[in-house]
This record gives sequence, C-alpha cells and structure tokens, in this order.
Amino acid sequence: MIFGFTEDQLADFFLTYGVGGFMVFMVFIIGNLAWQSKAGRFGTFVIFLGLGLGMVGFAAKFIIQLWIGK
Repeated sequence: MIFGFTEDQLADFFLTYGVGGFMVFMVFIIGNLAWQSKAGRFGTFVIFLGLGLGMVGFAAKFIIQLWIGK
C-alpha cells in the first residue's frame, strides 16, 4: 500500500486521469506546432488528425469500458 491506496487503485487512477491529462497537454503541443509552422487551416487539420488519432483511440477505449461496465 502506498499512501493508503493499493497498486491496482493507483494504476487505474493514473492510467485514466494521468494519461488523459497528458492528452490534453498534447493538444496544446500540437496546436503550438501548427501555429509555429504557419500550417493554415487545412494544415492544422491534418496535423491534428495525424497526431491526434491515438488520442481518439484512447478515449474510445475508456468509453467502451464504461459502456460494457468493466
């Protein structure tokens, strides 16, 4: 037990909220990359589509887990 939590509870928390928070941070990184490269609207869309596709998969996994009832 670490700080009164089991390893399973800590792993579940950080894999859900820690990775989710990192994904939100990645949106700002991708936006900054698009802004610095002066990509324009279509270029920004392509950058967000290409780099953000993994985030959609993670969010879908979380929603499917909630839907199934884990």
